[in-house]
Amino acid sequence: MDDDEGYYYTGQTPFRKPNESKLHYHARRLVSIQTLSRLEYSVEEAESKFNRALGPVELTFVGLGAVVGTGVFVILGNAAATQTGPSVTVAFILGGIVSGIAALSYAEMASMIPIAGSAYTYAYATVGELPAWIIGWNLILEYMVGAATVSVGFSSYFVVFVSDAFGQNLSSKWTNAPIIWDENDFRMSGDYFNTPAFVISILVTTTLYFGIRFTAKLNNVLVAFKMVALTIMIFAMIPSIKNENYHPYIPPNTGTYGQFGATGLLQGASSVFFAYIGFDSVSTTAQEAKDPQVNLPIGIMMTLIISAIVYIAISAVTVGVANYLDLGGGSPLVYTVRLTGMRWLVILTELAALAATISVIVVLLISQPRVFYAMSNDGLIPRVFSRVHPRYKTPYVSTLVSGILSAFFGALLPIGVLSDMSSVGTIMAFFVVNIGVIILRYTRKTVPRRFKVPGGPLLLPGIGAASSLLLLQGAKREAIIRLLVWMAVGIFVYVVYGRSHSEVNNPRPITDEPMRVLHENYSVNTLDQGGYIDDDLRRRLGITPYDIGQPCAEEGEEGSRQQSGISLGECLSQARESATEIQKPAAIARVGATEDDGQGCSSIGSSTAHEPVPQRVALADGGRSIIIPPQK
Repeated sequence: MDDDEGYYYTGQTPFRKPNESKLHYHARRLVSIQTLSRLEYSVEEAESKFNRALGPVELTFVGLGAVVGTGVFVILGNAAATQTGPSVTVAFILGGIVSGIAALSYAEMASMIPIAGSAYTYAYATVGELPAWIIGWNLILEYMVGAATVSVGFSSYFVVFVSDAFGQNLSSKWTNAPIIWDENDFRMSGDYFNTPAFVISILVTTTLYFGIRFTAKLNNVLVAFKMVALTIMIFAMIPSIKNENYHPYIPPNTGTYGQFGATGLLQGASSVFFAYIGFDSVSTTAQEAKDPQVNLPIGIMMTLIISAIVYIAISAVTVGVANYLDLGGGSPLVYTVRLTGMRWLVILTELAALAATISVIVVLLISQPRVFYAMSNDGLIPRVFSRVHPRYKTPYVSTLVSGILSAFFGALLPIGVLSDMSSVGTIMAFFVVNIGVIILRYTRKTVPRRFKVPGGPLLLPGIGAASSLLLLQGAKREAIIRLLVWMAVGIFVYVVYGRSHSEVNNPRPITDEPMRVLHENYSVNTLDQGGYIDDDLRRRLGITPYDIGQPCAEEGEEGSRQQSGISLGECLSQARESATEIQKPAAIARVGATEDDGQGCSSIGSSTAHEPVPQRVALADGGRSIIIPPQK
């Protein structure tokens, strides 16, 4: 290692401790956390890369773009016809409560850690690197595979719309996937390619490539249109409601678990829970949000509240107009509207379905590249995925890769396989975020939170984590097997590439700064990290306690720079000169101090420096400032 190279990292040392066994050393690296100090550094580093163009309204529209889609146009009918009957409205209320708990946890995490990456980043800051990798790997199922799932739904509605509006029947050979799932095996369907699904994914990807501002405007238009259309549909169908369709409100159980009755209502709540999936996509846009610590929680909670109101209203009207047993088709809302005899409303419903599915694809393909960006920035996947376009300010490589893969998945695979995989990946992410809130309430008590989950650290996050496990238990066996296979592939990728390129465990050189290492538990006198003296680290760096910070106060003098009468500017100037010679961290400045205010330059390492390290330290070269909690 050259003398002029330095390292920046925080948290536990990535080096092997004295007398530490190889097994313990490698196991410890698997659960190395991404500290909040380093995450703030990532925010500062990304400021010049992204456009902060999303306010609370735009963030709410991003969430509504992802949530209000297949849930209202497909899931509603299937749940009513096979599980709940007219009480599907109650199922939406129960599903909204479970989702609301998860949304509260996401809101608190977003207010603490306003970084692109969503649940992946939250897991990295709480449970460690390998669990975070698994969550990030599973988020691919939620976002990229989820976008492919919705593109297949778009294709179905597009075929119906062309038939109703123009009287043209498109060939099924070019509008269906060539691969289908038949009981326990895949087989060929005889169709060629799902062209509408492929084309819409490519068009959305091209739009996303050219920047977040235009994409946000497009999403706002699509969301506004579908919300207005749904409102019109609700009021237009009210005169067609028949009271007899509400009886019995909870049909008696058929003798099979989950088919109507109380068990059907509970299983229906589990099914419609997935209609709320998507609000977490708001947190992936953290680095493009204005004042993210305030606006991200607003966007997340407003998304859930508005979507819950829409779902409850539209479900109540739908089961009032149509008999619940007739809602099991692929387009239950279109079927219900046809019963009113208003052709214009049928066309409007189909247009709303197209707008809804497009907006969902837009938001999911916004989210996936941001997760790739965060993982790449941490070194777990190749650096090429964190490249940001110099003009359009988008992670363009991640956007192109995500969009192209999603397009081919949607064109070739059946919707049932895609949707099951997307759902189980999302449930695991929800579980980790709820657990993460509990962990950070105890391990990072002093970190500012603009929003906190009410009821203490255990009640609601604990209920949210438990409900996530219950939902995972109710998933299909085939979906669980596919998830395990997917996770096994992900762990293989981590072992082969991610483990050896991780930023936390393999700190990279930074040649433009004179500092070497800062730990989150930095001790001013002994370089004591987490309760032990890192002799190996000191030997690697050639640091002694006496070296560090001597230009600001010498041992044996009266003790502080203020008493010696020099200004902070002079103190830091001396520190820079020393740092140039020995390439060490040289001075600290209290929170809020500047070079001219004449306050707060204490010695590090001398007998006069007995106070805890302040929360903000300024590098002696006048470079970046880094948040570091005080030594306890």
